[in-house]
Amino acid sequence: MRHRVGPSVKIITVVKADAYGHGLKDIARLLMQSGTDIFGVANLSEAEAIRSVGKGWPVLMLGACLPHEIEAAVRDDVMPTLSTLAEARSFSRAAVAQGKRVKVHLKVDTGMGRLGVPAEEALPLLHRITRLPGLQVHGLFTHYSAVEDDRVFSRRQNQRFLDLVASLRAAGRPIELVHALNSGALLLERGTTFNAVRPGLLVYGIVPPGARRVPPALRKHLRPALAWKCHVSLVKTVPPGTPLSYGHTFTTAKKMRVATLTAGYGDGYLRAGSNRAQVLIRGHRCRILGRITMDQMIADVSRVPGVRPGDEVVLIGRQGRAQITATELAHWFGTIPWEVLTNINHRVRRIYRGSHAA
Repeated sequence: MRHRVGPSVKIITVVKADAYGHGLKDIARLLMQSGTDIFGVANLSEAEAIRSVGKGWPVLMLGACLPHEIEAAVRDDVMPTLSTLAEARSFSRAAVAQGKRVKVHLKVDTGMGRLGVPAEEALPLLHRITRLPGLQVHGLFTHYSAVEDDRVFSRRQNQRFLDLVASLRAAGRPIELVHALNSGALLLERGTTFNAVRPGLLVYGIVPPGARRVPPALRKHLRPALAWKCHVSLVKTVPPGTPLSYGHTFTTAKKMRVATLTAGYGDGYLRAGSNRAQVLIRGHRCRILGRITMDQMIADVSRVPGVRPGDEVVLIGRQGRAQITATELAHWFGTIPWEVLTNINHRVRRIYRGSHAA
């Protein structure tokens, strides 16, 4: 990503939701060694986790600060995202009370409809915020809502934000950081790189899926950071007519060899993958049979010789020449890779490998 945006563009690395399920503290340590400039988080607890790893790193809170969190955000030098004058006034009062100057980022709603001031109201709001004591408008940003799928709407968002940035320059109000590009936009909308970018899923080696085509040359440079594995706990042969798992949603039509696996929805492997998902065992794709339960599930190993208890099972990752990606697993679950990764809970042990592993 650094090669793609150049040395002068700041990278705001998004590590919310436990670094997309990868483990926030360990990933933050690695990113501190790997060229990130700013960390993007969703809440103050994530900011605290980063500061416990390395003090002094700039942290941008991408979500709105709740009223009772404002004093703590100011105290801990967390850069807040503002959408309204009321938020700005609250931060101004807290900054003055603590004798501090708070760097804030103003979010502009160009089509997401979540946080942010409407684009046409952003300039007047910015003027009023700059007059408040204790505040410095350090950043201005927007967020794409459908960049992976809808080129026309994304270009409309582009134009709204570009017009606003041009108006600011014309009014003689330069802002230190301007950022719009999330992961999908980094791949598909480079015309609005500005001087900072905000990648999330891409940091973890996964291309955001969508209808728009990402050039193969970009894909080849990415490798998923995470593999997810469990084990075979039991192997048995069952006769025809045997119902498997809760609710009898699968019944064997012939004699089958099945393996019980040590993972389930209690680990974050969603029940929606029942009778649909596949896993890798001894380099072969094996279908999940019946309903996925809290701690276990059943796979068809009829065509895989030599399967025994203790064998490795790959839920996401490579085994031999075969691979299952988070995006493929998301398809079986009927969801998106972001949800797949962030659902892997703390019961699943993380093992960090490599020369730069934290």
